[in-house]
Amino acid sequence: MRRKALVLALVLGLATACGGGDGETGGTTAKGGDAGTPEVTITPANGNGEARPDQGVTVTAAGGTLGAVSVKLKGAEVPGALSADKTKWHSTWTLQPGGRYQVSATATSPKGKSTTATSAFRTSRATAATRVNNVVPSENETVGTGMPVFVQFTKAVPDKAKPLIERATEISSTTPTEGAWRWLSAGESFNGLPSMVFRPEHPWKPHQRVTVKVHYAGLKIGDSVFGDRDVTRTFKVGDSHVISINAKTHRLTVKKNGRTVRKWGVSLGAGGDVQRDGVDHLLTTSGVHLTMDHVRLERMRPPGKKKGDPGWYDEKVPWATRISNSGEYIHQNMDDPTCLGNRNCSHGCVRSPAADAQWFFHWSYRGDIVSITGTKRSLQWTNGWGYWQLPFTKWTKGSALGKPITTTRA
Repeated sequence: MRRKALVLALVLGLATACGGGDGETGGTTAKGGDAGTPEVTITPANGNGEARPDQGVTVTAAGGTLGAVSVKLKGAEVPGALSADKTKWHSTWTLQPGGRYQVSATATSPKGKSTTATSAFRTSRATAATRVNNVVPSENETVGTGMPVFVQFTKAVPDKAKPLIERATEISSTTPTEGAWRWLSAGESFNGLPSMVFRPEHPWKPHQRVTVKVHYAGLKIGDSVFGDRDVTRTFKVGDSHVISINAKTHRLTVKKNGRTVRKWGVSLGAGGDVQRDGVDHLLTTSGVHLTMDHVRLERMRPPGKKKGDPGWYDEKVPWATRISNSGEYIHQNMDDPTCLGNRNCSHGCVRSPAADAQWFFHWSYRGDIVSITGTKRSLQWTNGWGYWQLPFTKWTKGSALGKPITTTRA
């Protein structure tokens, strides 16, 4: 590949330039024409059209120290950092595949002689089929204090790429919060998408902003293929909402920021339908649930059954707030009203008076904490967003890096 001529500027004297490397990992070196001028090397080399995005940009100085270093993509500055001795600069994150970059760097010798080098190159366009499908919560969504953060992918992520992705993901919050990422397979995920999930050790402090930046572009995901783009998501943590439900007393209590704001009588799962898996699917699960979704009118059918089977039903139920993947909701009661507050008559959901179910539907956030006690069926941590069922030490073991992190201050 024929390299373009470099335009070199010197504060003292005329500079000469020579190319170095093999066009992929090599760099472009510039040195002033006068004795004692420093040497500046930029990698990738000028004119490279297939630079590896995962290698980033490196600028080094010999015989002097680096001063101004500018790396631009579409006119925007690319972040990077100088070494302590100011002889090496490296970009903070990997590069955008197919991006055209311009680099300019100046080094100065102890005697004040300077060399400025420039380079222009393009990165490889080879992107991986594994892409970031979505980040949950939604942009600017207000969520509950139990809300996890999901980075979801179109395909399973290779094990070698998982620690790279964790290191390349920044999470910041108004209040620094300790938590950990955990990798979920498609079978463990609530919606069938392979995911990397962040869960705080303790619930988020209310009334703060959280930002997640996944620097996915340019990460080496597979053999010679790279992440396609970065993803950023900002959301808000609202008031603290904690809902306590007792299957034995048939009562539901709602607290906002520690203060009780509403109570009502409920009816939970009656039980009596043990299927081949050994689970009684008519029992409500005990444990720490999270509100997951709101559906104005939800169609409900029994899991593991078809039309004509004993116990089959097909109903449309209003004001349904989902709390698990096994069909549990807090919803309006559609059957015997005398069950509410007195006995458990439901198919596993938390039946509530119409006015209370409607109020809760509009009042609650996704990620609110719903604690249910008093039943003989436990919530599994992979059931919906049952992640608070795992002790934090066990949750952390699912991280590719095997350790917790603390969010940076937003």
